[in-house]
Amino acid sequence: MTTVTLLHPGAMGAAVAAQAVAAGHEVLWVPEGRSDATLRRAKEAGATACDSLGEALERSEIVLSICPPQAAEDVATTVADYAFAGVYVDANAINPQRMQRIAEEIRPGAVVLDGAIFGPPPGGQRAARLYLAGEAQAVDTVEPVFKDTALHVRRASGGVGSASALKMAFASYQKAARTLAGVAHALADVHGVGDELIAEAQVMASNILADPGYLPSVAARAWRWAPEMEDIAETLRAAGLPADMAEAAVAVMSRWEGDKDRYDLELTDVLSHLRSQGE
Repeated sequence: MTTVTLLHPGAMGAAVAAQAVAAGHEVLWVPEGRSDATLRRAKEAGATACDSLGEALERSEIVLSICPPQAAEDVATTVADYAFAGVYVDANAINPQRMQRIAEEIRPGAVVLDGAIFGPPPGGQRAARLYLAGEAQAVDTVEPVFKDTALHVRRASGGVGSASALKMAFASYQKAARTLAGVAHALADVHGVGDELIAEAQVMASNILADPGYLPSVAARAWRWAPEMEDIAETLRAAGLPADMAEAAVAVMSRWEGDKDRYDLELTDVLSHLRSQGE
């Protein structure tokens, strides 16, 4: 049995804790100052309450930080004050730079793993993936805690920061795409063509993010798409809707101006052209 301290049992954290408990491990948490909802989630997950963070850390081999992203560094600082000497897993949706700062804060006492969770809170028929980046031996410590559970541990390529980068890359598309869908439906609603928009969307190709091979054709056509996006921005403004994302798309496409009609470009070149002006 491995003992784990969870900071703190939100919806995702409690679900992760429940998976570890179901696998026969002990999950500790500190209820002081937490809400009734958090108390309920921790109890339902089977987590064990501790009187103090110091007590929980002293008993634990692993710390899991799953908290609101804005609190990640403050949580790490609190743990660092106790000189925790086990494996510290930061599984928050934060950027690689913040992850590096957290690693510096926690070391040298603890071994730090950069974690990123993908999918819904695990449990029942729902599965999630926990990517871990960092020392292989530390990953070997965490992996058995979730063996045969609905949280599947995967090893991310690279060192600390790479799992966070993976999360940022995925979320940049996932969350922006859903936000864009909201804007698109709002615009269609203004003009009474919501049903037609849904009908067209149903015949669209899916899994766009899973198929980067089409991106050279996007770069080759960006010179034609950018003016269209400018018209889209104007249409949005006329409807009283935010045009920021359309304008941002124009700015991105401008980095592909030199790729006009170059359908034979390699994917690596197309991606590097996006970076060239931002470095």
